[in-house]
Amino acid sequence: MKNVLWLMKKTLTVTFKSKKNILLYLFMPMIGIIVAFVAYGDQNSQSLSIGIIDHDRQPITAETIDYLKQMDHVDMKVLKDKEMQDALTSGHIDGAITFDHGYADSILAQKPAHVTITSIKGESVTGFVKSMLYQYMDQLTVLSEAADGDTHKFTALYKDYQQAEFQLQTTAVEDTSVDKGMTYTAVGFLIMIMLLSASNLAEIILKEKEERTYFRLLSTPITAKQFMIANTLVNLMVMIVQAMLTLLILTKGFDISLGVVFWKAAVVMILFALISVGLSLTIVAFSGSRNAVSALSNLIIMPTVMLSGCFWPVEIMPKTAQKISEFLPQRWALETLTQLQEGSKIGDLYLNFLILIAFALVFFLIATYKFSRNNNINSFS
Repeated sequence: MKNVLWLMKKTLTVTFKSKKNILLYLFMPMIGIIVAFVAYGDQNSQSLSIGIIDHDRQPITAETIDYLKQMDHVDMKVLKDKEMQDALTSGHIDGAITFDHGYADSILAQKPAHVTITSIKGESVTGFVKSMLYQYMDQLTVLSEAADGDTHKFTALYKDYQQAEFQLQTTAVEDTSVDKGMTYTAVGFLIMIMLLSASNLAEIILKEKEERTYFRLLSTPITAKQFMIANTLVNLMVMIVQAMLTLLILTKGFDISLGVVFWKAAVVMILFALISVGLSLTIVAFSGSRNAVSALSNLIIMPTVMLSGCFWPVEIMPKTAQKISEFLPQRWALETLTQLQEGSKIGDLYLNFLILIAFALVFFLIATYKFSRNNNINSFS
């Protein structure tokens, strides 16, 4: 054990003596957080700007416009036809609602019509406003049906509706979708960095052999087994520190909610750290030189990272690619984290955790078997 600890200290000292390695292993994952902020950072402050054109000029139309003006995160502006076209094309407004002549009559006839929503940005911008407007129009239609189309009865019912004794209390629910999206993007980038870092750290095994340091170590009481254990533990330590540092900076530094208790997210990332180290050892076991490690790492890591949904949602990929991603550990790590964010309990995700553990065991077993078969641990070709 003493020899293993000495080797770990030596490896850590040599590795982090270089400032480049400190940036690579400890601060490179921070780029993922920056990317997440660029992608999601401005979405919390966004509000819609909607123009309103009233051609009907009836009390019911005025009540509808007043209702729309009370909506949160929507800035309503009363415009004229000419102003609307210029405002839309210049981007000063995101959309426009036009109440044509006959809107109030259509409500009284229980056939809502004569209202148009215009936007050059599409349904994603105006969908919220449309849903709220249509819901209000439905309420007016129900009152009109009760009044049987009589304007005076409708007016009386509407006033009673506004002055009803019962009150609807609303509570604002915090929108966590942006934080979850930022977490997903940052963790996806972190997974890529962990795999690349683990591969670089495992490459130290071949570097020590190329420089003949490994053989000088074996001339001492240190054994090949101790050398491998020390390298594996150092690799695992760095991976865990990378993951924990990224999660801490997300939560404490940038006040981003993970959408899940910290220790649960940490468990997922620690399991993936084991997978990263196991895969890196497998790559080294099948490589005869450091150049071969680099080539094999690039061939395996980048394509699987992209296929597993680390850079974009898996749902947008072709069905064939989605099927392939189900055989990749990155996909299972992200899927597990996502399900935890959605409220699933760890006990409910036992299969996910078993699959992550199975990936780690398989990689370690393959690496151990390959090292023992080709004697790669005791000689360098």
